[in-house]
Amino acid sequence: MPSPALGRPEVKGFFDPATFTVSYVVYDPATKASAIIDPVLDFPPRNARTSTRSADELLDFVEAEGLQLQWLLETHAHADHLSAAHYLHERTGAPIVIGSEITVVQKAFAAIFEADDVSPDGSQFDRLVREGDSLMLGDLEFRVLHTPGHTPACVSYVIGDAVFVGDTLFMPDYGTARADFPGGNAEALYCSIRKILALPGETRMFVGHDYLPEGRSTFRWETSVAEQSRDNVHIREGISQEEFVTMRLARDSTLEAPLLILPSLQVNIRAGAMPPATDKGHVYLKLPINAI
Repeated sequence: MPSPALGRPEVKGFFDPATFTVSYVVYDPATKASAIIDPVLDFPPRNARTSTRSADELLDFVEAEGLQLQWLLETHAHADHLSAAHYLHERTGAPIVIGSEITVVQKAFAAIFEADDVSPDGSQFDRLVREGDSLMLGDLEFRVLHTPGHTPACVSYVIGDAVFVGDTLFMPDYGTARADFPGGNAEALYCSIRKILALPGETRMFVGHDYLPEGRSTFRWETSVAEQSRDNVHIREGISQEEFVTMRLARDSTLEAPLLILPSLQVNIRAGAMPPATDKGHVYLKLPINAI
């Protein structure tokens, strides 16, 4: 059993059906200190108009519950949705946190987009974290696991008896993250998942997406370490690294790029900010041809 000393945060998930993303508000019930994890900036690609509706839902919940927002936590630079971290930072002043290997992602994609304003040093974010770093959420101490494989910068946040794994793992009946993005690595992904599954079995696990696999009628985003170890279709106990890597490479070779990969990465390597406006005041997101 997890030690009672770890604490038990309250967790509220917000599902975005446009991108199948789950954002979270997690908070210490004793002090009302809270964090927002992986917020979404709404961006319908047909008209390229941004909206803060999803992010405002998070703020409305924080206000309604009387919470104090301390952190904006990113599990990685997402390729399937634009981050609302910059908007939320401007509204609240809460610092934006991401894994220190974001610099690797910035170097790769700043070059593709010719994003000359992006210094590949992580300075767009307020705090870069590494394996073993710990932060406080009210009275709850939480720690960082570096969990690369999906991207080099992926981190998981262990907050009390809960772990937030981003895209590294999905619900047990859907499996695991793809590992074919620049800097992705199936071997590293296997090792990262085994690190997560070494947590106590009762640890609550919150995933970054749910895609409603065949045979299930409702979206879900909470599981546990024990359930993943027993039931995950890609990496349950007994599946070797070689078996996993073979499966992952074969599966990834059949996948299309995410619909929003090009706009998302331009924004997300800037911590959720848009590219600089032109002299005429227009903001453009680039579509580099044959670059992905």
